[in-house]
Amino acid sequence: MSHKHRLETIVEEGSGDFSLTKEEMLNSEAVEKAQSTVDVSAIVAKYDKESAYRSFDGWFEIVIKVICILFSLFHLFTAAFGQYPPQIQRAVHLGFVLVLIFLLYPARADGNKHKLAWYDLLLSIAGAAVCGYIVWNYDTIVLDAGPATTTDFIFGLASILLVLEATRRIVGLPITLVAICFLAYALFGNHIPGMLGHPGFSLKRIISYMYLTTEGLFGTPLGVSASFVFLFILFGAFLHSTGLGKFFIDLALAAAGRFVGGPAKVAVLASGFFGTISGSSVANTVSTGTFTIPLMKSVGYRGAFAGAVEAASSTGGQIMPPIMGAAAFIMAQFLGVGYIEIAKAALIPAVLYYLAVGFMVHMEAKRLGLMGIPKERLPKLMPVLRHGFYLLIPIVVLIYLLIQGYTPLKSAYYCILTTVIISLISQNITVLLGAKASNLNLGAELRNCNKNAFSDLLLALEKGGRLALGVAAACACTGFVVGTVTLTGVGLKLANAILTLSANNFALTLFFTMISSIILGMGLPTTAKYIVLATIAAPAIETFGVPQLAAHLFIMYFGILADLTPPVALAAYAAAGIAKSEPNATGFMAVKLAAAGFLIPYVFCYDPALLMIGADNLQIAIIVATAVVGIAALSFAAVGFWKRKLNIMERLLLLAATIFLIIPGLLTDAIGIGIMAVVYILQRIMGQKSQTAQA
Repeated sequence: MSHKHRLETIVEEGSGDFSLTKEEMLNSEAVEKAQSTVDVSAIVAKYDKESAYRSFDGWFEIVIKVICILFSLFHLFTAAFGQYPPQIQRAVHLGFVLVLIFLLYPARADGNKHKLAWYDLLLSIAGAAVCGYIVWNYDTIVLDAGPATTTDFIFGLASILLVLEATRRIVGLPITLVAICFLAYALFGNHIPGMLGHPGFSLKRIISYMYLTTEGLFGTPLGVSASFVFLFILFGAFLHSTGLGKFFIDLALAAAGRFVGGPAKVAVLASGFFGTISGSSVANTVSTGTFTIPLMKSVGYRGAFAGAVEAASSTGGQIMPPIMGAAAFIMAQFLGVGYIEIAKAALIPAVLYYLAVGFMVHMEAKRLGLMGIPKERLPKLMPVLRHGFYLLIPIVVLIYLLIQGYTPLKSAYYCILTTVIISLISQNITVLLGAKASNLNLGAELRNCNKNAFSDLLLALEKGGRLALGVAAACACTGFVVGTVTLTGVGLKLANAILTLSANNFALTLFFTMISSIILGMGLPTTAKYIVLATIAAPAIETFGVPQLAAHLFIMYFGILADLTPPVALAAYAAAGIAKSEPNATGFMAVKLAAAGFLIPYVFCYDPALLMIGADNLQIAIIVATAVVGIAALSFAAVGFWKRKLNIMERLLLLAATIFLIIPGLLTDAIGIGIMAVVYILQRIMGQKSQTAQA
């Protein structure tokens, strides 16, 4: 068995004894012996509630698959021929979501995963009913400006309770509690003294506002989910079905495997690539981590470090264009700008983030003296590109369409069609070549190929429907937050509270907003935390003249980085499960590796040129160059190694250099570079003295 095939075996089996030596890792018997020591599905289910769903057998499993496929086909149909009016489109979308969640997810995490409870069937029917009521009575709801009827009130109250329970099951309790607190605030705000109080609203008024308008449950968050977010999730499912994930891993191996610390650099590259088609930090961590983590450990990296590299790299996928996390699409809707503008602004910070993680990995490898994988044991770059380049065509098409001004909805739709066509053509070409070489029955082989392609199509449609449930539930639930903010005006009050707490100091405002973003982010999915923070935290930053886009990217960055930050660091904990390392140690190591990610948002808030906002090419080049130097300084200081081991004074000097390089201005940049030059000279002098003493 070749080295490449042995590594593929680890990926496919999702397991391995992660304390193997390099020689053992390259020995097929040792690899086979190490199989099945880690239950990856159990790790995913533990840290990602969306993966803890029921599994059925027989006809009921077919029913679930049919509903998921219909869910995806509905969105493909409306993308091709035009969407229904907002409330109808969103109600049908939410109806599918509620039906599937109550059928697939038990009330308790440890509930029976193979049997449907009778009350879940009733809740599923009720979910379809409350959404069907909106569709059936759409004309009356839109044209009737009078008060809500008793029937409206009953269905509205039921919809709120059903959405809260569905979100609790698939997303978790934290976001549910946040939504309940906001709804309670709308109801009891008249009892709150001071600046946060308001006159209060009746229960009937709140339910009517949340259910019958496009300001609450069926507001912007669910609208974004019901349009292009679903299509991009489906696009990701189709891309994954083509084998793009394996191509990314092979490409990363060929590009970086042979260099110093090669396996860790492979993790950074593969996770960055894979993150562009995955909207979940945990899913990304597990998908690539089952391969990269044992590979890193095989050449000498500690388990905590290997898990941290994977977690930090995977988390960054949500900020890496062209396909960022779902929050980016919601941001585009909130700000009223094209998605391509969000992706363009996020590009340089995302590249800097991955460059920073790569720097950390490189310096750690230099410190430990770890080498790469022998070149002859790696796939060749050109053959990898030659055999898999066509898999990148849909992503190229996506970028082209977005640049040409197509909406995200149409772009995703055309990219899905492109993916299906390319996959079908490539499979048929493979069959034609194989049949010709082996003298097989060409007609029969083509029929089998097209039959398999149709099965893959149905599987991708089913998977897309399943993957969209968590995002949709989070968006529906945060609709209550947005609705409360618009109904009561609490968003402006909370922004004023942040400003009061920070005494109108810009740096303190950013710091308090960062802390708020991380705390909220620890318990909420990316979409939910962005929506909440966009309504209560971003306005405080904007009062200092920071561009709206910079303020919103600031909160999104820190909300995402919460996936690495203990005590609730889901991506790091998932990586620790694979690496068999201590979870918090892995989390703190991931924070260390992603340290630059905690600084980059400050840079673009102080100087939006990093986002290519209001700056010429020279300004952008200068800030990027100084940011890269600052990242290098931070990497040296964090790892404690440059040309040789750094002492405490040298590390402190490098930290000071990092701060000076972050602060905009030629003078501060010159000071930062000067400090680095001093440390470099000290390193050379002390290194020469050490060599002389040894001689």
